[in-house]
Amino acid sequence: MDTIQKLPIFAKISLFCVGLYAFVAMLYIAQDIILPLLFSIIIATVLHPVVNLFVRIKINRVLAIALTLLLTIIVIGAFGVFFFSQASKFSESWPVIVDKFTQIFNQTIYWAHGYFDISSHKINEWIVQTRGDLLNSGQAAIGATIISVGNLLVVLFLIPVYVFFILLYQPLLIDVIRKLFINGNQTQVAEIVTQTKSVVQRYLIGLLIEAALVAVLNAIGLLILGIQYAILLGIIGALLNVIPYLGGLIAVALLMIIALVTKESPMFALYVLGIHLFIQLIDNNYIVPKIVASKVKINALASIFVVLAGGALWGIPGMFLSIPLIAILKVLFDHIDSLKPWGLLLGDTMPASTVFKTKRTKNKE
Repeated sequence: MDTIQKLPIFAKISLFCVGLYAFVAMLYIAQDIILPLLFSIIIATVLHPVVNLFVRIKINRVLAIALTLLLTIIVIGAFGVFFFSQASKFSESWPVIVDKFTQIFNQTIYWAHGYFDISSHKINEWIVQTRGDLLNSGQAAIGATIISVGNLLVVLFLIPVYVFFILLYQPLLIDVIRKLFINGNQTQVAEIVTQTKSVVQRYLIGLLIEAALVAVLNAIGLLILGIQYAILLGIIGALLNVIPYLGGLIAVALLMIIALVTKESPMFALYVLGIHLFIQLIDNNYIVPKIVASKVKINALASIFVVLAGGALWGIPGMFLSIPLIAILKVLFDHIDSLKPWGLLLGDTMPASTVFKTKRTKNKE
């Protein structure tokens, strides 16, 4: 230890960078093992109160876990069937949407031709090429999505098994975590584990309720405007809303594009933007404070960074996992004295201005 402490600062930084690179590389290589396990831990955390409810009414713990999993699979399965039925209708209409988008694009390009005096021949060539690329990319994306869903189904088979055993051995896992620390810290560790589990449960359950409410509001708003695929787009918008900041921007851009190509008047795109802003106002001022009611508050910089990092590391599953994982880390950091500065770095609590002022001595010499 003395030798390591005597290393120069550049050597310590180099060791840290090498270790970080090796850690990230292992996360990427082992993602097929890590992702199902992480999803299972999050699902088990959400389902744990339901299992406890069944246990309190004198149902055997194994039976309570099995019943909870069965109900969860039924709910998720019904949602999945409905979602994919809507998505299949949307995929069938994709060429029509591309044609309508191309028409709007043609009008814009020809306007640019008259205004900027650009060669119409070059414009036509570019339009044909762009239309072909857009159609091919859309079909390729749908095909890639189908393949990804097939691979995902194989992985999803493992998740219920993981969730079952995590819930079954939850007391043992907590006891092992507590005993990993010295006797003097076991009480503090038990308190940290209990508080962390409670806060994370409230956060994740609140997040699910928020997504459901936002999906309903999105669907109602789009149905009022007469936008096609309103329910599907409302659900997609709510799922994207789980990703802070970036998700909302992507969702409103998608909804505005669909409104633009499926409606005669471009004003509907502005109507969609207005409804989205109204729903965000309700979400930020009423749903999140009242429903989520979480003490876990991640600042914008940390949220955007972890979402992009999660997407680069594990793709779309990584983007959705990034916020719950960073929330769990922040809870841990906030409850461990030596890691509280990292919790402050992730949080959105701004320090008082007096922190940066130089303290004056009480007695001047």
